[in-house]
Amino acid sequence: MIKRCTLLDHQGWLPLRADLWPDSASDNDHDKQTMLSTPERYLVMTFVNEEGDALGFAEASIRTDYVNGTHSTPVAFLEGLYVQPASRGQGIARRLVMGVQQWAEETGCTELASDALLDNQGSHAMHKALGFAETERVVYFLKPLVVIKT
Repeated sequence: MIKRCTLLDHQGWLPLRADLWPDSASDNDHDKQTMLSTPERYLVMTFVNEEGDALGFAEASIRTDYVNGTHSTPVAFLEGLYVQPASRGQGIARRLVMGVQQWAEETGCTELASDALLDNQGSHAMHKALGFAETERVVYFLKPLVVIKT
């Protein structure tokens, strides 16, 4: 069963989120609360088995800034998708993405975008299997600046 996380019912989501993004366990609780309390802009869904255990989650947002490879704004963006390793290959990710897609369509978006690191071949394959098409590849650069105090 897929269900939307709320402020009252989100315990299954946080451990899965920490599995996908180990550094997120220390993320600001205010940011997580904002995600759950702003349903018009953010979506957090979990896939829960018959025993009530969360086996996977999807996070999505509505982005109004430019999103690489898209042609419209606003754009729904799949921020994260994770299924516990023991539960993969059962269609859970597909069902979560279908839930995100339905939410995106209901909010008026005409495109659902996502991204993956260049070397994450598993994620690339999963995105393609879920109906996403690669649009472009980007390498980001950063140059530190020295702040001049006046």
